Amino acid sequence: MHVYCFMKSSLRRSGLTITASLLSILVAASNAAVTIPPTDPPASDAQHSQVASVDETELAGLAEPVVAPSLDLKQVAPLPQPLHTVEPLAEDAEPDDAATQTNIESAPDESADGDKLVILGSEIAPGTATRLAWSTDGNIAGLTTPTPVMVIRGENPGKTMCMTAAVHGDELNGIEIVRRVMYDIDPENLTGNIIGIPIVNLQGFQRGSRYLSDRRDLNRFFPGEANGSLASRIAHSLFSEVIVHCDFLIDMHTGSLRRTNMPQLRADMRHDDVAELTEGFGKIAVIHSTGSPGMLRFAAVAHGIPAATLEVGESLRIQEDQIETGVSSVNRLLEREGMYSRLFTWGDPEPVYYKSSWIRAERGGILFSKKEVGEMVDVDDVLGAITDPITNETSNILATVSGRIIGIAVDQFVMPGYGCYHIGIEASEEVLAEEESTADTESDVE
Repeated sequence: MHVYCFMKSSLRRSGLTITASLLSILVAASNAAVTIPPTDPPASDAQHSQVASVDETELAGLAEPVVAPSLDLKQVAPLPQPLHTVEPLAEDAEPDDAATQTNIESAPDESADGDKLVILGSEIAPGTATRLAWSTDGNIAGLTTPTPVMVIRGENPGKTMCMTAAVHGDELNGIEIVRRVMYDIDPENLTGNIIGIPIVNLQGFQRGSRYLSDRRDLNRFFPGEANGSLASRIAHSLFSEVIVHCDFLIDMHTGSLRRTNMPQLRADMRHDDVAELTEGFGKIAVIHSTGSPGMLRFAAVAHGIPAATLEVGESLRIQEDQIETGVSSVNRLLEREGMYSRLFTWGDPEPVYYKSSWIRAERGGILFSKKEVGEMVDVDDVLGAITDPITNETSNILATVSGRIIGIAVDQFVMPGYGCYHIGIEASEEVLAEEESTADTESDVE
């Protein structure tokens, strides 16, 4: 204790002396540590040329496709990362004001080089399956999450079938259909190729929303524009990088806005190749629907790719019976196309409904349905009732046409004009030649 007090007192009395000494030591050490690095002589023109040559070689190598790894899709694996390829521009090229259908049609087909299958910068070897990554510029660069794209290339060459699901992020049944179909294929027994994108609208899926983060419906913007809105850019990227490789397309959806759909195909039956495609799905109802500009299947058909929408069930739900029906239908199509052999019992086909009609609520209230999806109805049948929760007044909803309930709203509060029942009507093929300007369609059902 005495020694400590003496030292403390001495330090206090000579504080200025000690501080000055420490500063002198630090300055001397700093001067000793400062050195001037030698200056390299300037590089010669030959050295500059050599460096430039190496850089050009490396950049050219980036444009070459890499062979994708062969994976067992059933096994858990890390998410794939997108490959960035260098696309050379013409010397006098100017930025496009907007991409159009013509731009997509003139784009080179990566898979057209002999027997190679090149998608998203990767070459897929025969008899293998792999996971690729599709990424757009529609996100903040540091927060971008690539969308998985599963590809199976068969041992034998053939057609390429594409499956897309969750173009609307809250429609879940199609995601599981794609997974089950893809994971049950042996590449060595497959003829042709299968491309599956289980979650197209990853932004909406992560939020449990039908829409993109910019509040737009992605299925109203195909084939898209390279310099358009966010939705248009995403649509253009998917269409130009993936869809153009398809020989036929199945786009999977569910009912929207608290509606559920009977398993069905929506297809423009005016096109012979589309009508022929629907015949391969087996026992599933077909609804003639031309679709609307901006829909993925509409854009695919306009591009010469036969396409159909597979509608199964209700949004925001995983429904086992609907999923099993969807998986069975796709597998039947693969067998019918000669791509993958399975044993099926082909029963009587479901009818084609060339016409359909929506029956709407005439007043607001709580909907209580008395019919189930898939049931046959006649004119004046009671489909359900709407009860006013304030006045307790109840009014029945009557069928205005005879047919089959192919879509139905779940019990909920509805406003006047809400589409409650979608009725499929059997009719002759002659209606295809009629003008459809009077058709009653819900703009958001697909």
